[in-house]
Amino acid sequence: MAEKIKVMIVDDSIVARQVITKMLQSDPGIEVIDTAADPIAAREKMDLRWPDVLILDIEMPRMDGISFLAQLMNERPTPTIVCSSMAEREGKASLEALAAGAVSVICKPRAGVRQFLEEGAAEFCHAVHTAARANLKALIKKGVAQPPSSDTAQRATLQAFNTRPKLSADVILPLKRGIPLLRAGERVIAIGTSTGGTQALESVLTNLSTETLGIVIVQHMPVNFTGMFTQRLNSQCVLEVREACNGDRVRPGLALIAPGGRHMLLKREGSQYRVEIRSGPPVSRHIPSVDVLFRSVANSAGPNALGIIMTGMGDDGALGMKEMHDAGAKTIAQDEASCIVFGMPREAIRLGAADEILPLREIPGAIATYSRNQG
Repeated sequence: MAEKIKVMIVDDSIVARQVITKMLQSDPGIEVIDTAADPIAAREKMDLRWPDVLILDIEMPRMDGISFLAQLMNERPTPTIVCSSMAEREGKASLEALAAGAVSVICKPRAGVRQFLEEGAAEFCHAVHTAARANLKALIKKGVAQPPSSDTAQRATLQAFNTRPKLSADVILPLKRGIPLLRAGERVIAIGTSTGGTQALESVLTNLSTETLGIVIVQHMPVNFTGMFTQRLNSQCVLEVREACNGDRVRPGLALIAPGGRHMLLKREGSQYRVEIRSGPPVSRHIPSVDVLFRSVANSAGPNALGIIMTGMGDDGALGMKEMHDAGAKTIAQDEASCIVFGMPREAIRLGAADEILPLREIPGAIATYSRNQG
């Protein structure tokens, strides 16, 4: 029998600690080993028994959660889920948490916390299992300490906790079959990513020039977060990065990121491309969905596209990349060693959808080469 994932909860709200403990303990694969009202108390308890996953609030007495997380990632990196009402109010706080090393962020409301957490119990447990499987080596930068010696997180078996129906891209658009598209007109780059993707995208986009072909991106992210995320990336990059709007033209030197809570599709107009932002149900349990974007790229660009699937839990994008591959596009999957979570690339590789498997550090070079050449 697999060892349980050991979790510690750090939150100054006694209600939040009690509710989160109760719902996590309902999962047979999770054990809440302790709770604390602030990071200072948590650190003392962690020295006695170190958790596999930490659940961390942001606003707390004596030390805020983000400062504690940054300190922790330098001393002893530990998979961390930030769960905070501040994350809902300030997208900046969520991005800071992810930049500091959080595997994921859960936004809780100011009021009705108990009901919110109880209704989201399945997804919360899923987030813990995802965090437990995170590849910490991909998060650790040069000069920081090694990850915890316990390998429970890597041995934990993922269980299916997500209760949403798993719909395919068919509910948004059909796959075009028949005469393949010719290699003509503009070319485009499509990227899909999820858990760990904020860090991965930063690593890729900050190493691209204004000569890069137009890029369309789906990063799994909640509503209202993508605007702040793209602003942050835009301030760090030479090329322009922004949240996509319906009808935006895909052009060289511009990266368009799908808005949270909406699907993004690629549409061909003559030799050019534009994006369509569309409402709809979650596809592969996500909205925006990588499968939707990649299918639209297969339909509209075919061999005139480069598809890249990067770190992320689950399999969203794997089928879409196979459709791009079958339509003649060049395809790349991020390798396991550099992924925070290898789920999405692994599934694409399993389907035979990837022409190449590259470490994260080599992906910007592959994009630059594709942009300079004829694919």
